[in-house]
Amino acid sequence: MSCFSPPEPPHPTPQGCSEGVLLSVKWLFPIPPCPLAVRRGIYDRFGEEGLKGGIPVESGGEDAWTAGYVFHNNPDKVFKEFFGGHNPFAEFFTKDGLEVTLPFGGLRGRGVMKQDPPMVWDLHVSLEDLFFGCTKKIKISRRVMNEDGQTSTIRDKILIIDVQPGWKQGTRVTFEKEGDQGPNIIPGDITFVIQEKPHPRFKRTNNDLIYVANIPLGKALIGCTVDVRTLDGRLLSIPINDIVHPTYCKVVPGEGMPLLKDPRRRGDLLIHFNVCFPTRLTPNKKMLLRSALLS
Repeated sequence: MSCFSPPEPPHPTPQGCSEGVLLSVKWLFPIPPCPLAVRRGIYDRFGEEGLKGGIPVESGGEDAWTAGYVFHNNPDKVFKEFFGGHNPFAEFFTKDGLEVTLPFGGLRGRGVMKQDPPMVWDLHVSLEDLFFGCTKKIKISRRVMNEDGQTSTIRDKILIIDVQPGWKQGTRVTFEKEGDQGPNIIPGDITFVIQEKPHPRFKRTNNDLIYVANIPLGKALIGCTVDVRTLDGRLLSIPINDIVHPTYCKVVPGEGMPLLKDPRRRGDLLIHFNVCFPTRLTPNKKMLLRSALLS
């Protein structure tokens, strides 16, 4: 890495340079502008003759060398082409001669712009919000560059997230380049990850809802009706005519979560059972159960 400091104004021009300096420029840059790696490759394969006289074409033959570069004997033109003008230090000063204060990274964005890493936050959403859909407004505070391009200010901004019916836990919403701003910095992304809040009645698995009903042992054996209050406020009365065993599950089609691709369709409601056994039985009840179950 090399460093240099700009000279004091007034600025030198090619007319003010000595003939020796211009001749040095002539021989320093006798090759037309091209990537350094290309010129090095030509030199490694064909030497100085390849650089000045051209490189062989693939077909060979009598005229086996392409046309080389011919210097136009105009050092002033070489100077201007290389430095982009008559004054190589013009970028350091304004038109009235004042020195320019440059941000870290160099002139005209020549420093490498690096993007900040993304910021990831959890967004906790109720099961009802994921059922119906909703709009979440989130206020963030971030650093914003001022018009001078050097100083910054902390400002608030509202980010709006439209939660769609059927979104699942882990759904990611990204706001690109909404992070802190800074000189030679590409603002990072802000990502929100949907997290489901615990629900008092239901547990979600994919597009299905699980409900656990508590019933006594007698109803598990002879049947019963289970009432379930849905997320949209309806009361379902589900008849249970089967004997409820430990792994029994009652499936109610179409009473689960809406499907993301087609909210008119829904998953299923799965009813599991927690059978409550009696803590004590009278002798008469034991005798009745013995005759009913063991005879």
